[in-house]
Amino acid sequence: QAQLVESGGGLVQAGGSLRLSCVASGTVFGVSTMAWYRQAPGNQRELVASITSGGFINQSDSVKGRFTISRDHYKKTVYLQMNSLKPEDTAVYYCFANLRAGTWDASPRDYWGQGIQVTVSS
Repeated sequence: QAQLVESGGGLVQAGGSLRLSCVASGTVFGVSTMAWYRQAPGNQRELVASITSGGFINQSDSVKGRFTISRDHYKKTVYLQMNSLKPEDTAVYYCFANLRAGTWDASPRDYWGQGIQVTVSS
């Protein structure tokens, strides 16, 4: 009914930048909160940043001032602009969205992307 497709990851040197994108595809009728999480080896998955349909943003203290989350409602897409990257930002980044899909009266549910690798070399 719906899929989250991420793009934009890769390898970058410390201090560099990357921009992640995630589009909600399929028969999508409404998207509420969208977010980015990350999981480094041996660690739990953690919230990086989230943005509601009204534009309210919540960010992890570890990325404040360096990462910016934004969204395009028409394109059903969320972005994560990552600047001043550090080796400790290395992780698999996952897109999250709470959305209604399939039929117009479907209940909202949580969706996850497949994950995309971000590697920051020192």
